[in-house]
Amino acid sequence: MTDALARWRAHAEDAVLLDGFHALKHALRFGAEVPVAVTTDREAALALAGELAGDVRDTLAALLTEVSAPAYAALVPRPHPTGVAALAVRPSRADGLRSLARTPRTAPVVVLDNPRNLGNAGAVIRLAAGFGAAGVVTTGTLDPWHPAVVRGGAGLHFATTVEHLDVGELPAGPLFALDPEGEDIRGTRLPDDAVLAFGSERTGLSAELRARADHLLRLPMRPQVSSYNLATSVAMTLYHWSAAGAAADALRPAAP
Repeated sequence: MTDALARWRAHAEDAVLLDGFHALKHALRFGAEVPVAVTTDREAALALAGELAGDVRDTLAALLTEVSAPAYAALVPRPHPTGVAALAVRPSRADGLRSLARTPRTAPVVVLDNPRNLGNAGAVIRLAAGFGAAGVVTTGTLDPWHPAVVRGGAGLHFATTVEHLDVGELPAGPLFALDPEGEDIRGTRLPDDAVLAFGSERTGLSAELRARADHLLRLPMRPQVSSYNLATSVAMTLYHWSAAGAAADALRPAAP
């Protein structure tokens, strides 16, 4: 236990906190480098791995060190019900920027324009990973690698590219911005190289991003309903993209 806590202290300042079993599971599946992982109950954690994540059970068995409940609680801001936590090496920003700049793209990039809610940002990253999006970019002051965002994303930051950029630095591609004044999205086919932009939960799109948009689109919504949750809006838009063309084929399960 002492060695694990020493390694934790050595990496804590610069590493990404993986808060909970599922965050660690996903990070390992998508190639994260994890120098230290702890749990309050090693036997229970490995049993959970055997049930839900057999593909990484052996890796977890080699990584996990059991620590006392007080020691675990001192390492994390909010103890997770699974009693598991780990630190991962954050992917290189240079690699992330190269990935976002790579063309042609086979999936859209999602842009969150000045988001405010850490949990919403995490949920969007989880969605983007599930749909195979090329990446998630945030503008504004929110750090997309904040521990609460990583927790909300269940560790799936490592399954896609996640970066913070200014509006003027957004990746190339036709920019489709979601806005109540736009055209109905159901009449538009979203190309694979699209940049899909979503405004802040409170204020919507910034003037700077709106000015850069090539197209404004709106989601179908019943009159007198004010808005959708940010993650819901992203899910509806990515589903609309995925339901057509090569995207639908890529997400369809392989034949047995």
